[in-house]
Amino acid sequence: MARKRVYSGIRATGRLHLGNYLGAVKGMLALQDKYDCVFSVVDAHTITVPYDPKTLRQSVRDIILDYLAAGLDPKKCKLEIQSQIPQHTELAYYLATIYPVSRLEDLPTYKEKKAQYPKYVNMGLLYYPVLMAADVLLYKGELVPVGIDQEPHLEVMREIARKFNSMFGETFPEPKRFATSGQYVPSLAGGGKMSKSIEGSFITLSDDLETIKKRLAAAPTDSGTLGGNLPKEGGVANLFMLLKLFVLDDVYNKFVHDYKDKKIRYSELKAVLADAIYKELKPLQERRRRFEQNPKLVDEILEESKAKCLKIAESTMQEVREKMGLV
Repeated sequence: MARKRVYSGIRATGRLHLGNYLGAVKGMLALQDKYDCVFSVVDAHTITVPYDPKTLRQSVRDIILDYLAAGLDPKKCKLEIQSQIPQHTELAYYLATIYPVSRLEDLPTYKEKKAQYPKYVNMGLLYYPVLMAADVLLYKGELVPVGIDQEPHLEVMREIARKFNSMFGETFPEPKRFATSGQYVPSLAGGGKMSKSIEGSFITLSDDLETIKKRLAAAPTDSGTLGGNLPKEGGVANLFMLLKLFVLDDVYNKFVHDYKDKKIRYSELKAVLADAIYKELKPLQERRRRFEQNPKLVDEILEESKAKCLKIAESTMQEVREKMGLV
């Protein structure tokens, strides 16, 4: 029996951080052993917001290196650079001809991006969910490991799949959101989750111990004399959430008791947390260096994966073109 196919992609907007690793990549590691997986760097999505064309290629390469360093195995999964598979944009255009503009204009993510970049509102932003649907449907993906915040985009995928199937015959599965065991990783800035777009909120997978210490040193705290129960939000709450992710229970409980007893020393907590995070990241950094020192191997991995992806993508597009009467 054929394994279900999974598609997942990360935009090339900077080096992967702890939130990407614990929230997404660690889930990918488990998926590659159970499913037929395609993991992508979605660079065509990246250019819908302001970006630097001089650094884009290196940003893409950095994420591929981070994928490999984290343990994604090209023998178990396919690694794809989205723009190198032209069938993505071909399918997206065909799907766009059967989907209403009004539905895209109502999506919360489009409204958020318009507000975030009022001087950079482009067709790509509006088109983003259609391209996202094409990304998954091109490989007839059934499972998409994303957060609940992406559910509106998944519903667009399902609507497009249903519409295409009803107009041209059964072709695409309706993708479902797949909840991995990934962790929510809080921001160092004191509110929300870790994000590449918020300076001071993240720790990258390549940060050395001193850099991690500096980033944590800037994380907001309180006087340390409040006592009582831990706060539910803000800088202190986020520090304790991070601590919970990286240290043993007895170490975590020690700092909880210190907080309650009004004798917590945040400098000590941050030092312990920095050491624990670096201990987790050090093996990844060592693997990454080995791949960096062997660019030919990385190129060979990408070429082999690209050939496999192109074969699947072209098979889907031949079927789509025939059913739409284009050939």
